[in-house]
Amino acid sequence: MKRTLSILFSIFIAVPLFSQAGLQPAATVNLIRTEAITVGQLRTEVERMQRSTNRTLTQAERLQVLDVMINERLVIQASERDRVTITDNEVNQQMQQFRTSMAQQLGRQPTDAEFAQAVTAESGLDVPAFRDQLRRQMLVQKYLIHRKGDLINSVRAPTDAEITAEYTLRRSELVRPDTIRFTMILVPYGADAAARQRARTLADSLVREINNDPSRFDEVASRSVAPNSGFQAGDAGYIPRNPEARQVLGQEFLDAAFALRQGQVSRLIEGVQGFQIIKVTENYASRQLEMTDILQLGTRITVRDYIGQMLLTQRQQAILSQASQELVTELRTGRSFQVFENNINW
Repeated sequence: MKRTLSILFSIFIAVPLFSQAGLQPAATVNLIRTEAITVGQLRTEVERMQRSTNRTLTQAERLQVLDVMINERLVIQASERDRVTITDNEVNQQMQQFRTSMAQQLGRQPTDAEFAQAVTAESGLDVPAFRDQLRRQMLVQKYLIHRKGDLINSVRAPTDAEITAEYTLRRSELVRPDTIRFTMILVPYGADAAARQRARTLADSLVREINNDPSRFDEVASRSVAPNSGFQAGDAGYIPRNPEARQVLGQEFLDAAFALRQGQVSRLIEGVQGFQIIKVTENYASRQLEMTDILQLGTRITVRDYIGQMLLTQRQQAILSQASQELVTELRTGRSFQVFENNINW
């Protein structure tokens, strides 16, 4: 009995000790006020990076992670000091840009669940944590422009000769895969087996009514706006035949969709979100893209535009890196931070 009590006592003692260790400072930042970066916060970031790299970080690499966190906190405090801010609207606009980019890749608007899955796959964070990280990154960049705007604005745009040379190097990569544009009728599965069976019954009746007739497909699709129609319909945009599309839509959908010619209607497809019937409205065969071609169907961006922007972004990133290093060196002077190495030897 005494031994059991001793074990239980040691367990209950260990929990608060572990919690207290997580609250110990890994570093403090003190530009306009003293702010701690806790061991727990550092551990969370280190573990996220270890998951993304699939290996354990060394002690030296942990210190590098801590250095990045210190630099970010210093810039954020400097932004507060100099009254540089990021509004919720600015963050919302950036989040919407991510959704738009994803929609262009999918050929349709992603669901909230698909967007959350993509965010986690890319960053290792859930959407609220990603949004917080995005706000910090945007603030750091805005402050850099505030302090080093002249340097950043001095970046020279690439010449036509430079764009052509880059295109020549990348020409083999610039291939548009087989792509279709289609209209979709979607009957959502519902929340349970009974709802799925009702959806199947409705979907089967729509297939029989359409009977592979494109004009009947359009008539049925137009009824989706009626209250309690039980299905959705509309232009689903462009979808390429590539691994990314397969991951989102499934192999069955791709096989059925790309077997159709322009104007043809599909059989009933059991998709990721529900039962689907599609009509292909445009077909594009795989082809090598020239400089004047549209890079991504549904946009107005040509290959020339894309390469020019890519080269300009590379130059801007180089200047931003230089400006960041100059700013961090300036902010780290004096006693603006302190590292507690003994607290991070876990």
